[in-house]
Amino acid sequence: MSLPQLSPELLDQRPDLLPDHTKLLALPEKIIQFGTGVLLRGLPDFFVNKANLQGIFNGRIVVVKSTNTGGTDAFSEQTNVFSHSIRGIENGNQIDDIVINTAISRTLAAANSWAEILECARNPEIKIAISNTTEVGIQLVDDDISATPPTSFPGKLTAYLYERFKTFHGSAESGMVIVPTELIVGNGDKLRDIVFEQAERHNLGKAFTEWLEFSNEFCNSLVDRIVPGKPDAETVSELTERQGFKDDILIVSEVYSLWAIQGGEKVSSVLSFAPADKGVVIAPNIDLFRELKLRLLNGTHTLASGLSYLHGLDTVREAMENQETSDYIAGVMLKELAPAIPYELNLSVAEEFGNTVLDRFRNPFIRHQLIDITVQYTAKMKMRNIPTLLSHYEKTDAVPELFAKGFAAFLQFMKPILHKDGGFYGDRNGQLYPIRCDSAAYFDEKWKNAASPLDLAHQVLEDAALWGADLTLLPGFEDAVKENMTVPLITE
Repeated sequence: MSLPQLSPELLDQRPDLLPDHTKLLALPEKIIQFGTGVLLRGLPDFFVNKANLQGIFNGRIVVVKSTNTGGTDAFSEQTNVFSHSIRGIENGNQIDDIVINTAISRTLAAANSWAEILECARNPEIKIAISNTTEVGIQLVDDDISATPPTSFPGKLTAYLYERFKTFHGSAESGMVIVPTELIVGNGDKLRDIVFEQAERHNLGKAFTEWLEFSNEFCNSLVDRIVPGKPDAETVSELTERQGFKDDILIVSEVYSLWAIQGGEKVSSVLSFAPADKGVVIAPNIDLFRELKLRLLNGTHTLASGLSYLHGLDTVREAMENQETSDYIAGVMLKELAPAIPYELNLSVAEEFGNTVLDRFRNPFIRHQLIDITVQYTAKMKMRNIPTLLSHYEKTDAVPELFAKGFAAFLQFMKPILHKDGGFYGDRNGQLYPIRCDSAAYFDEKWKNAASPLDLAHQVLEDAALWGADLTLLPGFEDAVKENMTVPLITE
């Protein structure tokens, strides 16, 4: 018997799934979100949906697909309703819940629905903008904000805000709260600076820049929840049978959740969904949350992903079940990264957080694909790990051997053997894997021209333009990386 597709019509037929769905689907649009990824759907959209269920926020989200790859068909076919499987351990208890999320009202592709997106700027109720366009999304480029659409995310946002400014004649009430969730330090500050620069480059006028400055809030934020990419076939099959319907855009996440947002009273007032869940924290300073998460969880992910993948493992859970890689992950996190976090904090706080992260990595329900963690590998290494490495050497000249091992694995992972259809591919025991990184062409050239893997390591480490520092100047680090370049990582 063929199972039905998740949709509002199915909710009509099965009121047990979501009793108040008719009311929820009729809520007005209050948020514009740049990005369709699982992280946004598994965290901000989860909080908004939870608030709607509690009758707190009472608003829905217009989602903008900014990239040119893929489409919005899967969302449209389900009228943007999706299921969210939440699985893991909390306070010693096993959690295995399914939530039907109705927070998204529409999903629009920027490439062909730009006029509709600008129409959202004219909606006085849409006072919140959220984004996740990966670490490389918040970049200043030579953009044209009059294009349909502009190329970059900051260009799109500038055009959107300018349209709103013109529509409401620069009124203070028309300002927005803008919360990027990209995993870069000071994401709100950086996005604000780029929007101001775009406004200046396009001569949008003093009145507009004053409105940007005094009527809008660009909030630094960080998100912390493991939400793997598309679930594997086994998980999809299990959840489909259990739920009694098909869902082509279902997501799976761990139980733990944190969205720390830097802001004051105004931000709290606009983000009125926050009280629905303790995982939303609005505070004047979020540096501690950011550093712990960025350096220990994300930093460990980055250092261990290539190494574990080249050991023949495919998921974080498999890496934690393998003695060698599990020891590496715990060691690099607690012995090298925690003491070197570039932020003043008690080491016991970092170790407590690190042990929580290790428990999350061991979650038996999450199949977090290592290959997904390697997306934009170079940018992640630079942003998440290099500051910690430099901080380590400010405190001691002891060589961080485990960090060097992870860095060497990164270099080996970034060795393309095939360039096809615009993409680069590496090799793991005869199995091609995608190198989805903007620096893939750089590494392709370096590997082709290097006299040896050791020469390659030297050239990359000394590239201050790539890392922001010449890493060959760090005592013993180059030698440690080179030593690991001679060790075969790929499981035979």
